Amino acid sequence: MSDVARLAGVSIKTVSRVVNDEPGVHPATAERVLAAIDQLGFRRNLSARNLRRGSSTGTIGLVLEDVANPFYSGMTRAVEEIARLRGRQVLTGSSDEQPARERELALEFCARRVDGLLIVPAGLQHGYLTPEMRAGTPVVFLDRPAGDVVADTVLVDNIGGTIEAVRHLAAHGHRRIAFFGDAPDIFTANERLRGFREGCVRADVGYHEELVVMGPHDEHTVAEALRRVFGGRQPATALVTGNNRITVYVLRALAGRTDRPALVGFDDFELADLLSPPVTVIAHDASALGKAAADLLFARMDGDSSPPRRVVLPVRLVPRGSGEVTA
Repeated sequence: MSDVARLAGVSIKTVSRVVNDEPGVHPATAERVLAAIDQLGFRRNLSARNLRRGSSTGTIGLVLEDVANPFYSGMTRAVEEIARLRGRQVLTGSSDEQPARERELALEFCARRVDGLLIVPAGLQHGYLTPEMRAGTPVVFLDRPAGDVVADTVLVDNIGGTIEAVRHLAAHGHRRIAFFGDAPDIFTANERLRGFREGCVRADVGYHEELVVMGPHDEHTVAEALRRVFGGRQPATALVTGNNRITVYVLRALAGRTDRPALVGFDDFELADLLSPPVTVIAHDASALGKAAADLLFARMDGDSSPPRRVVLPVRLVPRGSGEVTA
């Protein structure tokens, strides 16, 4: 705290008032103190003090994209189960794919002295966590890697999954295969696009740029993309979707149509096996992702100091009918 006071040119009492949100501090002075806190990584001192005392708050933090997404809710449940067995509670927040919100949540959890942190990254800048990690707060990234720090990471085989999706459709005679993916600056979206390209090469079906539509997507953009890709003079006959939300948008746009393209979606989702036709998917276990990340985090909390690990979990194709339509 004295370092913050010295940098901001104020008294330690003023710093204490700003930190504890007490009245009586001029707004300009408060801004100067907050800037000094940010520059010096003041939360690091809180973590270090907690570490020196050898105490535990009994909590871990989990920052993810959107807890309402069934994929992330399944992952969260798995983390909670592991934490419960270890006598910890989980603090959870949704970044809404906004790097600033991710940073805000992560640092808020650190300020609350969580014993460890799990993050599904929304951005590529994670240097803000360096003071926390140096102070002893273990951090594990899951579903996507960190942008600019070296840390434990748990992923799924995104590239292998879309390679398998293309191979499956090509085996049923399709030669013009489309791909609808999320925003290309998202790690999983970019990796799945890479896998789609590689799959087209391996299956010798040709990669057609005009058949690739990247997001972000909503119902309107997906409906328009379907009209364009499947309504031209050389239409696609099959489609790979890059995540469960895009798959659902596609199914809504195709509702009631009999001339449906063959479809393989990345990510399984509830009721996919009960639709007509049932949806063929590239499935991976969100619970396994959460469990693997939580196990790794608790190993670090227990003193594991081995080099950072990169764990890649397998995926599998689940044929149900929508991807088995012949060209």
